Amino acid sequence: MADTTQNWDRRTGVDVVANHLYEEITSLRLLPGTKISEADIAARFGVSRQPVRDAFSRLANLDLLLIRPQKATEVKRFSMRSIEKARFVRAAVDSEVLRRASRLCDDKGAKQLETSLDRQRALLTTRSDHRAFNALDYEFHKLLCEIAGVGYAFDIITEAKAKVDRLCVLGLSQEDRLPTLIDDHEKIAAMVIAGKAEEAVEIGMLHLSRLDSTIESIQQHNAAYFESDED
Repeated sequence: MADTTQNWDRRTGVDVVANHLYEEITSLRLLPGTKISEADIAARFGVSRQPVRDAFSRLANLDLLLIRPQKATEVKRFSMRSIEKARFVRAAVDSEVLRRASRLCDDKGAKQLETSLDRQRALLTTRSDHRAFNALDYEFHKLLCEIAGVGYAFDIITEAKAKVDRLCVLGLSQEDRLPTLIDDHEKIAAMVIAGKAEEAVEIGMLHLSRLDSTIESIQQHNAAYFESDED
C-alpha cells in the first residue's frame, strides 16, 4: 500500500509541476530563453527532484523546454522550422475537417457553433481577454472536428497549435486582433452551416494566415526569442 501511495503522489506531483509550468510558458510569464532549475522548482513545490525531472521531460516533448546535459534547462526559443512544419500540418488537417463538417453539419451542430460564437462575441465587451479567447478558440476548432465526425483530428490540431500558441499570445497582446479573429470564426461557421465546403476552407486558410505578419514582427523586434541555428 505504501508503494502505491508513493507512486500516486509522484504522478500527482509531476502533473502539478508540469501543468503549472505549461501555463507559465504558454502565457509568456516565462519568456523564451528563460533558464529554470530543477532544484528551484522542487523547492517551490515541496517535492523531490524526480517529479520535476519528469515534468521537464513532458514539457520538452511538447517542444516547450530545452533540456541540455550539464547545462541549465531553459524555456524553448521559437524554431521557425518547427513553426512552419506545424502550420503546414495544421492547414492540411483543418482543410479536410472543414470539408467534412460542411457536409455533415446538422441543426444540432449549427446550434453548437452559434453558442460557441456567442461566447466569443461576449469577450469583445470585456476589453480583449486574450487568455479566455485562447480557450474558446480551442473549443471552436474542437467542435468543428466533432461535427466533421473526426474528433481525433483535434489531437493533431492541438499538437500543431501548441507550437505557435506563444506567438499567438504575443500577437494578441500587441494588437487588438480579437474582432478580426472572431469575425473569421463567424464566417467559417456560416459557410459550414450553409454546406459551402470550399468557401469554408478558403476562410479557414485566411484565418491561419493572420499569424504571418505577427511572426514577422516578433522576429524583427524580439530576435532573442528565436533559435539562431536552424540545422
